[in-house]
Amino acid sequence: MTKRLILMRHAESGWKGSEVDDHDRCLTQQGVSDAHAGGAWLAKKAHLPDVALVSTSRRTRETLTAAQENMPDCAVGFLPELYLGSPGRLLSVLQQRSENTVMMIAHNPGIAALAAGLLAGRFPHPQFRTYPSGAISVIDFDLTSWSDIQPASGLATDFVIPSEF
Repeated sequence: MTKRLILMRHAESGWKGSEVDDHDRCLTQQGVSDAHAGGAWLAKKAHLPDVALVSTSRRTRETLTAAQENMPDCAVGFLPELYLGSPGRLLSVLQQRSENTVMMIAHNPGIAALAAGLLAGRFPHPQFRTYPSGAISVIDFDLTSWSDIQPASGLATDFVIPSEF
């Protein structure tokens, strides 16, 4: 059975002032546009998640809101452990899921390190290592259960950055 993981870094965010807490940073107008386009790209490519697991930060929630218009049947879970989560923490959350297609919207460096650590090989994209804001990777696994996931076992299916949506 194939399981699919969609990893999205939150879209471009900004600082409205030095007093804004990191958790409360919002998306820029460009970030909202990019997140919407990312959701449209996922729909066009038929990479639609069964569930989106999202960090509780404002910028990840806003990324989901903008992208979700194109994913109307997607369940959502807001998880505090995804806020600035390590790759190990993100993997632990994933291992507890049962859905076939799971999307995670989180932060660097955790999201990029998780993507790199799960791949058998590398995405042949020059921006994969930097995993810029709004980047999306799609990785497929030959698994029955997410609890069986192993490092370096995923097949690189897609990777895209906002300028390519």
